[in-house]
Amino acid sequence: MNSRKTARSALVSVFSKDGLAPIVQKLDQLGITIYSTGGTEKFITELGIDVIPVESVTSYPSILGGRVKTLHPKVFGGILNRQENEGDVAELEQYEIPQIDIVIVDLYPFEKTVASGAPEQDIIEKIDIGGISLIRAAAKNFKDVLCVSSMQDYGEFLGLLHDKNGESSLEDRKRFAAKAFNVSSHYDTAIFNYFNSDHGIAALKFSETEGKTLRYGENPHQKGSFFGDFNAMFDKLHGKELSYNNLLDVDAAVNLMSEFFDDKPTFAILKHNNACGIATRSSIAKAYKDALAGDPVSAFGGILISNTKIDKPTAEEIHKLFCEVVIAPSFEEDALAILKGKKNRILLVQKLFELPKTLTRSCLNGALAQDRDYITDSKDQLEVRTKSTPSEAEIDDLIFASKVCKHTKSNTIVLAKNGQLCASGTGQTSRVDALRQAIEKAQSFNFDLHGAVMASDAFFPFPDCVEIAHEAGIVSVIQPGGSIKDQLSIDYCNEHGVSMVFTGTRHFKH
Repeated sequence: MNSRKTARSALVSVFSKDGLAPIVQKLDQLGITIYSTGGTEKFITELGIDVIPVESVTSYPSILGGRVKTLHPKVFGGILNRQENEGDVAELEQYEIPQIDIVIVDLYPFEKTVASGAPEQDIIEKIDIGGISLIRAAAKNFKDVLCVSSMQDYGEFLGLLHDKNGESSLEDRKRFAAKAFNVSSHYDTAIFNYFNSDHGIAALKFSETEGKTLRYGENPHQKGSFFGDFNAMFDKLHGKELSYNNLLDVDAAVNLMSEFFDDKPTFAILKHNNACGIATRSSIAKAYKDALAGDPVSAFGGILISNTKIDKPTAEEIHKLFCEVVIAPSFEEDALAILKGKKNRILLVQKLFELPKTLTRSCLNGALAQDRDYITDSKDQLEVRTKSTPSEAEIDDLIFASKVCKHTKSNTIVLAKNGQLCASGTGQTSRVDALRQAIEKAQSFNFDLHGAVMASDAFFPFPDCVEIAHEAGIVSVIQPGGSIKDQLSIDYCNEHGVSMVFTGTRHFKH
C-alpha cells in the first residue's frame, strides 16, 4: 500500500475565516478541487477562486436554517471510503460520489459563546454538528484523508502544502488525525460540562488542549508537565522557565492574594504553598518590608506577590533578597529595570482572570473533585460568643488572620497583629502543636504577641488552645465553632477577658 497521497480535492467548511485565504489560494494554485458551502463558499468565491457548492454534489439545499448542510452520504462517502478497497471504489462510481482527500474545518465557538454570557438558545446554536462529524470521519480515515480540524493548525498545514505540493505521508495524516481527535474530544467535554454544570451526573470530564513539558516534576527523577493556558493568566516579563514547584507556589500565591484584591496595599511571601510573611500597609514598600519581617529566613527562595503595582522603592528592597518569582498586576519601568538585574528571577504580570470553579486532584485510582472555597469570612458573618467584644482594630486583624488561615495547610493556627502575619503553625497533626509552633516562631523573630489575634481553620475540641494563646498574649480569637465542647473554650475566654468570634465556616486545606 502506498502511504504517500497526492490530494486532488478538498472540502472546506469553517466558522472563522481568519488565515483561510492563503490556504485556499495555495489549494487553487496546486489544482486541487475545492468543495464548500454557506459562508465559507461565499468567502472563497469572493477571492476569485473556483469552488463547487456542496449542494450541487448532494442535490440538496442547506436546510433548517443552516443546521443541515454537509450531513449527506455523498459527502461522508467521499471522506470515509477506503481507497484500497475495490468495493468502496465501485460504490463511489455507482453513486457518483466524489473522492475527498482533504477536510478543513473550524468549529463553531461553543466555549467562547458560553464565556460571553450569551443566552442559552445562542449557546445551543453554537453546538457544531456537521463540523464535528466531518472531523471524526476524516480523522478516522487518516490512511486516505488529511484532516485540518482547527485554525490553530492552518500554519502547519500551509507549510505542508508549500513543502510537498499537495502530497502527504501517512505520518503526516496520522499526526493531523491525532490533533483532530484532540479537538473533537475537547469540544464534547466542554458541551458536557455546560449541560452538567450542576454536577447532576456523577462524571468528571477534564480537558486542556495546551500543555508544556517541564524540566522535571516535584523532584528531578520525576517527569512533569503543565496543562493549561498559562499566558491567559500571566505575562512573563523575565526569568527562567517555571518549574513544577514554582507553578504550585504561584497557584498558592494567586489564591491567597485573591482574598486581598480590593484591599489596601498588601504583599505576601510564600514558601512551599504557605505564607511565611504577609502584611497590609499604606504603601506597597512598607507592606513588603513587614511581610519580610514575618520570616526573613523562610523568605529566601520564596514566591513574592503584590496586590498592586510594584514601584521602584519596593523593587530596590526586593532586589536584596534571593527569590524565585515576583508577581504583581503591574511594575513601574524603573522597578522592572532593577528586578531584571537577576537573570533567573521570574517576573509575572497577573491578568484579571477567573479561577476554575471546580478543584480536582488525583486520589487512589481515580480523582477527587470539589467546589472552590469561595467563602471569605467577613465582619457581618461574625458571631461574638464571649462577654468581651473585639474592638474594630481587632476585628480587622481577625479577618486578616482568617484570610491567611484559609490558604494555609491544615491543621493550622495563624497569629496576626496590626495587619501583619506574626507567625503560623502549618500542616500539623495536632492543633495544639500548630499553635505552639506559631508562638515559638513569632517569638524567635521578636514579635510581641500581646494584643495579637489568633485564627484557627477548624473548631477547638478542648480549651487548651485558647489557654495557651492567652498565656502568650493573644486577646481575640476567630474560629468556625461547631464542637460539642465549644462552651469549654468560651468559658475560659470569659474567665480571662479574651474575646472570641465564630464564623460558622470551616476552612480545611489539605
